[in-house]
Order: sequence, then C-alpha cells, then structure tokens
Amino acid sequence: MMYRLLADATVLVHFLFVVYVVVGGYFAWQWRWTIWTHLAAFGWGFSTVLFNISCPLTHLENWSRERSGEAPLPASGFIDHYITGVFYPRDALDLVRVLVVIAVALSWAGYVWLPRHHRALKPSVR
Repeated sequence: MMYRLLADATVLVHFLFVVYVVVGGYFAWQWRWTIWTHLAAFGWGFSTVLFNISCPLTHLENWSRERSGEAPLPASGFIDHYITGVFYPRDALDLVRVLVVIAVALSWAGYVWLPRHHRALKPSVR
C-alpha cells in the first residue's frame, strides 16, 4: 500500500513539475527570484526531451510501481504515458513542443521587459 501511495505521489509531483516547466517563467514576473528555479527546471525538462534522458521521477515511479505489484511505465516514459494522447492528440506532439517553447520564451521576455516598462512609467522623484 505504501509503495502505491509513493507511486501516486510521484505522479502528482511529476505533473506539477511539467506544469512548472511550461508556466513557471510567469511566476517570475511576480517573484523575480524564481527565474533561477524555472531556468533549471526548463533546462532539465528540455534536456530530457531533446537528449532522451531518463527522469529520476520516472525511475522512482517505476520502482514504487514494481514494489506494489504493478507494471512499470512503458519505455517511452511519463509524458508519453500520461499526457500525449490524453491532453492532446499524438500527432500534435511537435506542435505542442513548439507551443511550449513559445510559452516559455514569452514568459522570459516578459520577465526582462516588465521591470523596464514599469521603470519607464514611473515619474522620477527629485
């Protein structure tokens, strides 16, 4: 039972991580220090896709699933099992990847642009 709970908790953390990779840059608009955590998360998430690196969360889920008597994830991994074909059609994978990169790039652009824009709008105090 504990291993099954660990597997479920790992899936939840994995989903939250994927969401943070996509939208975490927007949090940095409000909490500027979080840009560093987002850069690291995006770097890791992007490298797992680009270089086909196995994620430790996938290993933890597989380990706990096997201990609870369940089958491990397919070799294609977490995103292919839980997201692709569930949240968007399989044949839209390349489009979704491009949209994710655009969303992240826009969040980073906003991170750079917003403080400059706000400074330009403030009247100078003499």
